[in-house]
Amino acid sequence: MSNRGAGTRACRAETHLGACGRQQHRSASARVPAPRLLAGLFLTLAAFGQDAPPSNEPLFRAMRDELARSRQLSIPNLESPYYIEYGIDEQETFSAAASLGGLLSQKRERFRTPFIFVRVGDYKFDNSNFGGGRGSAYDLEAFPIENSYPVLRRYLWLETDSAYKGAVEAISRKRAANRNVNQNDRIDDFAHAEPLHFIRDFKPLVVDESSWANRIRSLSGIFTKFPEIQESSVDLEVTEGGHYLENSEGTEVKTPESVTMVRARASAQAPDGSTVRDFAFFHALDPKAMVDEADMTREVTTMAQNLVAMAHAPKGEDYNGPVLFEGQASAQLFAQILGENLTLVRRPEGGRGAGAPPGDLDGRVGARVLPESFDVVDDPSLKEYKGKTLFGGYEIDREGVPAKRLQIVEKGIFKNFLLTRQPVKGYEGSNGRARYPAGGGTSAAGISNLIVTSSETVPAGEMKKKLLDLLQSRNKPYGIIIRKLDFPSTASLEEARRVASAQQGAAHPVSVPLLIYKVYADGHEELVRGVQFHGLTARSLRDILMAGDDAAELDFMDSPAPFDLIGLSNFTMEASVVAPSVLIDELELRPTDDEQPKLPLVPAPEISH
Repeated sequence: MSNRGAGTRACRAETHLGACGRQQHRSASARVPAPRLLAGLFLTLAAFGQDAPPSNEPLFRAMRDELARSRQLSIPNLESPYYIEYGIDEQETFSAAASLGGLLSQKRERFRTPFIFVRVGDYKFDNSNFGGGRGSAYDLEAFPIENSYPVLRRYLWLETDSAYKGAVEAISRKRAANRNVNQNDRIDDFAHAEPLHFIRDFKPLVVDESSWANRIRSLSGIFTKFPEIQESSVDLEVTEGGHYLENSEGTEVKTPESVTMVRARASAQAPDGSTVRDFAFFHALDPKAMVDEADMTREVTTMAQNLVAMAHAPKGEDYNGPVLFEGQASAQLFAQILGENLTLVRRPEGGRGAGAPPGDLDGRVGARVLPESFDVVDDPSLKEYKGKTLFGGYEIDREGVPAKRLQIVEKGIFKNFLLTRQPVKGYEGSNGRARYPAGGGTSAAGISNLIVTSSETVPAGEMKKKLLDLLQSRNKPYGIIIRKLDFPSTASLEEARRVASAQQGAAHPVSVPLLIYKVYADGHEELVRGVQFHGLTARSLRDILMAGDDAAELDFMDSPAPFDLIGLSNFTMEASVVAPSVLIDELELRPTDDEQPKLPLVPAPEISH
C-alpha cells in the first residue's frame, strides 16, 4: 500500500498495468508495510460462501455498479472488456523510528491504493503480458479513504477509463508484435477461476503509541555503548487493514491483513575501510504477540557485539570444501535458493524483461533436487509448526483463488511450482499463489510457510563434530560454519549489484554471509569477513550430506527485489521458512574485491546522556 506524496503518484501511474505493489514508506528508516491474510485450513468453494449475498459496504457497491457499467462498454472501433478487476488495498499504520536513543519520527496514517485491471480480447489472447501500452492517467492525488458512494464511483470510473485506454492500446501493439509468431505455439493469456465470495472484517488499529515509541527509543540507545558503530537505527511499523477484490467473473473478496515489525540495523568500518553490517528483525501478526523488550534488548545487544567483532575480524580467503549452515543461516539459504526458484517466469511478449534468464528449477519437475530423505511443503493453512507461530499464512490470494497445501519436494524429487492465473508452459491453472501485483496486468507468485524436513537427521549439536571428522578424512586445515546471511539484505543497491555481478550464471544470486567462521581441527573458531559465494545455486542442495534434528524458523517480508533488499521493492508480503541445519559438500567461497570507502577523517563525537 502507498503513502501520500511524490512516490505515491509515480506508483499510481503504473497501477493500470499492475507494475506497482504495496508501497513502502519512504522514510529514513525505509520501512516496508505488508499484507497478512488470515490463516486457516483450505476449504471448498461452497464453504467460502460462494452463494452468499453480495456485501452492502459502500466500496463494494461502488465497485459492483461501476464494474457492471464498464463491462457494457461498446465504443466504435475499440474492443470491449472481457474481464475487469478492482483491487483495493486499505491500510492504517503507526510507525516510529529512532537512533542513538532519540526519536527520529512518529506518525499514524491511513490510505487506500487501487489496482485496476482491464482485459480486452479473450482468455486466449488479451492485452496482458506485453511491455507497452498504457492509457493516460488522471491526477487523482489519492484514492478516497471515506466510504462516500458517489466519490468512490467517480474515482473508479476515472481509474477504469485509464486502464481501458491502456488495454486497447496494448492489445493493438501486441497483435502487431505477434504477426510472425506461430499461433499454435501460443499459451493462453489468462486462466479461468471459479467465482468466490469471501468476506472477513478488518481489525481497527489499536496500539499504545507512547509505549512503543519509548521501546524503540530504548532499543536504539543500545548502540551508544558501541562507539565503533557508525550508523544505526531502530524502526517500528504496526499495520492493520486488508485487501478488497471485485471482478467481472463474480468474485467478491475482503481479506484482513495485519503485521507488526521492529527492525534494528547498524554498520561499521573495518580498518581497511570495508563496510560491515548486521541486523536484528522481529515480526509478529499482532503487536501483543511481539517478543518482550528484554528479549529484543538481548538480541540487539548481541547484534551490536557481533558487528564490532566483524569490524576487527580478518578478511576471508578462497575456500573450497564442506560448509555447515547452522540454524538461522540454513533457513535463509532455503528461502533464497529454493523459495525464490519456485516460480515460473513467463517472458513478456514485448518490452523489458523479454531476455530474463530461466530459474534454477525450470524444467526440473520429476528430477532429484534434494537428498532422498528431504520433503518440502508450502502450506498457507498452517498457523504454527512445532509450537512456533508461523508468519506466512493466508486463505485467499490476490486473484481471488483459495490457497492450499502444496507438496514442493517429496523424497528429494521436485513436484510443483507456485502458480497464478497467468498460464505458463505446461501449466494452465492457479494453485492460489498470486501474492504480488506484477507488470502487464499480471500477478507474481510467492511462498507462504515453506517447511523443509528430513527423515534422516543427526543431533544439531553434533554437526560441528561431523564437519571436523570430514575435514580430517580429507586432510583439510579448516572448514566453514555460517550462522547468519545478509537476508533480507540491508545492503545498498550498489553493493547488491556488485554481489549479483560476482555470481553471474545464477538466476537468483545468494546474499553474502555475515557471521562466517573458520573452524579448525581442534574445534576453535575464527570469525572472518568479506567473502561471498561462488556457484551456489538450487542444484547445490543435492550435495547436502546431513541434516540436523533442529528446525530454525525465519520470518521475513518477502519481495520481488534481489536479496529481498530492504527499501527497494514497492511490495512485500509475509513469509516463513522452517529448515534444519545442513552440511553441504564442496561449496566455493571467494573474497570480495570491491573498492573500499575511506575511513572518517574526523573521529565521531562522544555520545553522553
